[in-house]
Amino acid sequence: MPAHAQQPASPASAPAPGAAADPLQRERAHLAASRTALRAMRADAEALNIADVTANWVNAEVLQGEIDARIKALADLTHTPLFFGRLDYLHAPGIDVAEDESRGAAQSASGKGGDGRRAGENFYIGRRHVHDADGDPMVIDWRAPVSQPFYRASKKDPMDLALRRRFGYTGGELTAYEDEHLTDPGEGEQTSKLLQSEIERPRVGPMRDIVATIQPEQDEIVRAGISGSVCVQGAPGTGKTAVGLHRVAYLLYAHRERLARSGTLVIGPNDSFLHYIEQVLPALGELEVKQATVDALVGHVEVRGTDGAAAATLKGDARMAEVLRRAVRSHISLPQEPCVVVRGSRRWRIPAYELEEIVRELMEREIRYGAAREALPQRIAHAVLVRMEQAGEAPDDRVQDAVARNPAVKALVKAVWPPVDPAKLVLRLLGDAEFLAAQAEGILSPDEQQEILWAKPARSVKSAKWSSADAVLIDEAMDLVARTHSLGHVVLDEAQDLSPMQYRAVGRRCTTGSVTILGDIAQGTTPWSTNTWEEALAHLGKPGSAIEELTLGFRVPREVIAYASRLLPAIAPELTEATSIRESAGDFEIRTVQPQDLDTSVLAACHDALAKEGSIGLIAADERVPALRAALEKAGLSCLSPGDETSADARLTLVPATLAKGLEYDYVVLDEPAAIVAGEPDERTGLRRLYVCLTRAVSGLTIIHAAGLPEQLTDGGSGSAAATGELTDLLDGLDTVPGQLPEGFEGVPTS
Repeated sequence: MPAHAQQPASPASAPAPGAAADPLQRERAHLAASRTALRAMRADAEALNIADVTANWVNAEVLQGEIDARIKALADLTHTPLFFGRLDYLHAPGIDVAEDESRGAAQSASGKGGDGRRAGENFYIGRRHVHDADGDPMVIDWRAPVSQPFYRASKKDPMDLALRRRFGYTGGELTAYEDEHLTDPGEGEQTSKLLQSEIERPRVGPMRDIVATIQPEQDEIVRAGISGSVCVQGAPGTGKTAVGLHRVAYLLYAHRERLARSGTLVIGPNDSFLHYIEQVLPALGELEVKQATVDALVGHVEVRGTDGAAAATLKGDARMAEVLRRAVRSHISLPQEPCVVVRGSRRWRIPAYELEEIVRELMEREIRYGAAREALPQRIAHAVLVRMEQAGEAPDDRVQDAVARNPAVKALVKAVWPPVDPAKLVLRLLGDAEFLAAQAEGILSPDEQQEILWAKPARSVKSAKWSSADAVLIDEAMDLVARTHSLGHVVLDEAQDLSPMQYRAVGRRCTTGSVTILGDIAQGTTPWSTNTWEEALAHLGKPGSAIEELTLGFRVPREVIAYASRLLPAIAPELTEATSIRESAGDFEIRTVQPQDLDTSVLAACHDALAKEGSIGLIAADERVPALRAALEKAGLSCLSPGDETSADARLTLVPATLAKGLEYDYVVLDEPAAIVAGEPDERTGLRRLYVCLTRAVSGLTIIHAAGLPEQLTDGGSGSAAATGELTDLLDGLDTVPGQLPEGFEGVPTS
C-alpha cells in the first residue's frame, strides 16, 4: 500500500521530491475548495428570508427553527476532517443513479444526498454532503450508498473500485494519504499505517466518532434495516457503542422523515457515560437525538431511597408486571344496581345484568385501564340510544355524547371503574401487606412479599423514599393505565445490567419502532443482570431479533485483554474470548506492595502515567475513593470526576469502580483489585466489575495491590509473561503474514 506524507512525523513516509508532492497538494486544494463550498452553503442558509413565504407566525417559527438547525449543521469544524477517504471507480456502478439523485432532492433541506455516480469518477467520502455552486457533490456523505465500498471493499471483492485512498490529518491539516489498488494483482494486503497510528494515538476529551475506520462487520450492523431490531454482544474494545451511535446516524439519513415524526433516543447507564459520548452524533451532523438514562426515563417521582440487593432484584423481576396488572384491575367492580338516565320527561333504565355484560366485555378485551374507563360511558350511552331508537326517537352522536356525560352515567363509571393514580397504587402495594398479599397470591411467596414491603409505610407519594426500582414499578403501572408513547428507534447501551422490569420500560418506548441493544454479558455488574440476550429480547418485546457478536478488539492492548480474559470462565463461560488485533502489545505491569505503602505506590504510578501523553484513569473501589482523593490533594495532584471533560491541562480522573463502565483512558492505574471484588454483593458480580475495570485501558495498565489478587487471575500464570504466551498462541491461529492484520481489518475504530 503506497503511503505518502509531507512531514516525517507522519505515519506514512515522506515522498521523494517531485514524486508525490503534486497529488498531496491537489488533495489539499480539494479540501480547501470543499471548505469554501461548505461556507457558501452556510451563507446561503443564513441569507434565506422567510418574511413573505409563511401564512402565519406559527409557520414562521417552525420554518425558522428548521433554518437555524440547518445553519448549525453546516458549521465547519476546523479540527474535524471534512473528508477522510476517496474512491475511484472502474465502471458504471450497480446502484441506481436516479434513485440516489432523488434522495438528494428529497433531502437537500438537511444537506444530505445527491450522491449519484458515473463510470470512472472519484468521490471524496466525509462526514456530511458538500456541493459546489452548481450542485455537484464535492464530498459525499459516508451514509450514502455510493460510500459503502469504502468500508466493505477488499482485494477479494473490490466492489468495482480501482483505488481506495485514506487520508491522514494533524490538527485539521491534511498531511498524508495511503492508496490501496484493489484490482492490482501485484499488490498484496497490507496494514494501514495511518489507521494503526490513529488507534494508538493518545487522546483526551470526550469520545470521538469512528466514521473513518468502521470495519466491514461493523458496517453491516450500522446499515441494517430499520424494520428489524439488532442485539450486539461486544467484548471490551470492539466498538459496540460507536457502532450503535453510527447506526442512529445512518438511520436518520436513510429514514429522516419517518424518524423526525416518531423520534430517536439513546439510553446509557449513567450521566457520566452520556456526557462521554454526547459529541459523537453532533460530529456526524445529527443534533437532535435525545439521550437519557433508564432512571431519567422513568423519573416520575423523586428517587431518595435505595433497596438492598434482594429487594431490588425482586422488584425488577418480570413477575411484578402481573402483580401490578392485578393491582390495577382490582379497582374494577361489577355493577349491582341499574343505571337510570333522565332526559327531559323520559327515563331510560339499563338493568344491572346488562351493565355487568358491558363491564365484563371491556375487562376481557385487555385494553389499557384508562382507555377502557373512557370507553365505558360511551358503551352505556349506546345502550340508552338503542332503547331510544326502539321507542321511535332518532338520536344522533351528539345525543350519545350528552348521555355519556349524564350525572347518573358518570356516577356509575366512578363507582365501577374508578380512576387509578399509578404512584398511589405502588405506594399502597409496597406499604399495605394485605393488599400486596391479595395481588401477589400465587406469584410471590410470603417471604418474597415481606422482602419488598416497606418497613415503615409512607404517608404520601411526596414523602415516600422511592428507590430506582420503585420508579420502574410506577412506570409499569402508568403504562397499564395509559399507553406509553413509542419512538421510531431506540439505542440501549450497556443493556446487560438491566432488570426484566427495566427492559419492559425500555420496550414500551419502542413498541412500534425498532431497537439496537448493545452490551456484554461478561460486564453485567448488577445482581439482576441478564443471563442471555434471548431473555433480554423477550422482556423488551422483541423476541427473535438478530444477535450479532463482536469479538475482535481494536482499543484494548493485547496483554491487557489476555490478562482480563482469565476471568471469563468464572463470569461468562459461554462467551468467546476477546482478541486484540492491535500491533502494539501495550504497557502492562503488576506491582505488589505492602499495605502501608499502597497509597504512596498508587501516587507513584499516577506520576509515571502523567509523564506520558494521554488521559489517565485512576480506578478504585468506591470505598477507597475518598482516601485516594485526599492523598492526591495532599500530593498536589488535581483530579477530575467521571463526566468531567479531560484536557491537556487536566488529564487525571479518579473513577469509582461502579462508574467505570463504558469509559476509557489511555493509561489506567487500578487500585487494589480485591477491594473491587469485595465491594459487590457476590463474587461473580465482583469479578465482573473487576473485568470492566481491567479493560478500560487503551495504551497501558498498571495494577497496584497489597491484598492477594483473585485466584482466577493468578491461575493462568503471573504478570505479563503469561499474557504474552496466551497472545502468541492466539496469533498463531490467525491466517496472517507477520506484521499484517487479517483481511478486512485494516482500520481500527475507537470505542
